Amino acid sequence: MHKGQVTIKDIARELGISPSTVSRALKDHPDISPETKEAVQELARKLNYTPDPIALSLKSRQSKIIGVIVPDIVHYFFSTVIHGIEDVAYNSDYHVMVCESNETYEREVKNVETLLSSRVDGILVSVSKETKDSDHFRRIQQAGVPIVFFDRVRKDIDTDQVVVDDEVGAYMAVDHLITTGRRRIALLGSEEHLLIGAERKAGYLRALEQHGIPAEPSLMTKCDTPEQAEKTVPELLATADPPDAFFAVNDLTAAVTLRIVKQHGFSVPGEIAIVGFTNGQISALTDPTLSSVEQFGYEMGKKAVQLLIDRLTAKSDYPSLKHVIETKLVVKGSSGR
Repeated sequence: MHKGQVTIKDIARELGISPSTVSRALKDHPDISPETKEAVQELARKLNYTPDPIALSLKSRQSKIIGVIVPDIVHYFFSTVIHGIEDVAYNSDYHVMVCESNETYEREVKNVETLLSSRVDGILVSVSKETKDSDHFRRIQQAGVPIVFFDRVRKDIDTDQVVVDDEVGAYMAVDHLITTGRRRIALLGSEEHLLIGAERKAGYLRALEQHGIPAEPSLMTKCDTPEQAEKTVPELLATADPPDAFFAVNDLTAAVTLRIVKQHGFSVPGEIAIVGFTNGQISALTDPTLSSVEQFGYEMGKKAVQLLIDRLTAKSDYPSLKHVIETKLVVKGSSGR
């Protein structure tokens, strides 16, 4: 009876053959006779032999682990991205290690250190709101570990990335609001050093310009959390000429905005229309249901990890790739005519 994990040496000793013969028999090597293969495999089953993953990773110099850094694990969008990553990774025999930056630069840097010390084969990253430089990402590249950015990317580092067309998504949302008669559309935006914040603002401004509506700085504000919405939305509603629509850069902020608007006595969508960005579960739970730009998180996760695996298994290097996922506007009750 063997105690602890059974090794190739244990099987070799039981059968009176060399460990290298056992190893080749387990891999179905053509040089090993069918009788020896059968004897080795039968004993391996009997002793519940499983390969040592650490020994395998040391031999192949691959851990078969992919690191993932997300700003917020409980956020619906990021949870769907992780689901997509897990599905493709599992089918490709990779394990996934997830870290959360909690929207802070300092924690993101520590996440990078943790994943590098864990000898991951590659890293998928969506950057935090606080991140304004890429030194820690360059350290990943210097270690010879490939990176793929998804959703929130850095422009100052050359690497693969997967994004949705944020500018077009925002344009579609605001164009829809204008064509349904809205003229004073408030932008509840994000950090402009984040590419998604800048791109969604650009889409908002392009829609206004194409319809000949002047952009008003007083209607454009940094407001992308429920806490900020609780303060900002009542202030906008209290002005002499309040907005007749809100475009929020995420669904949670849009849902809180919808509640506040109704609490202040405005009808939705009669007096004020609201559109969000993500089209997550919450968009079906509000009253009325929330119009939103579909962000396709599951597809983004699948594509991001596939780009990484392709990079890991490529025979030679090739230029960085950018994959853009098209968005679509899903019109529901909060912005109907």
